[in-house]
Amino acid sequence: MTKPVFDKAQVTLEYPDKFYSGTFERSSRFEVSFDATGLLLLLEHPGSEDVRKSVHIHINYGLFSDILQESCLQVPKIPKDGIHLEQLRRAVSAFEQSLRAVPADAMN
Repeated sequence: MTKPVFDKAQVTLEYPDKFYSGTFERSSRFEVSFDATGLLLLLEHPGSEDVRKSVHIHINYGLFSDILQESCLQVPKIPKDGIHLEQLRRAVSAFEQSLRAVPADAMN
């Protein structure tokens, strides 16, 4: 089920002969899910053919774990003013609680 984007995401794809860039803001939606191999993130901006866009990103669990681990080193760069730090604290806490709720024998 898609949810509204309340902040913003910017996506850039750069190839040797092509460059794509897009922004997903409040009129956009996102969906996140997990499958047998990793995380799937969908960003979509609805509308007519000339403005409609979507990005589908699949990240395997090993890379997702590496991204989370590397993100820990970047936490000091998060601005201390504003609501983002508290939003992140709540989200990380909820994610950790969800992981702990998975029975240990289900992880084999």
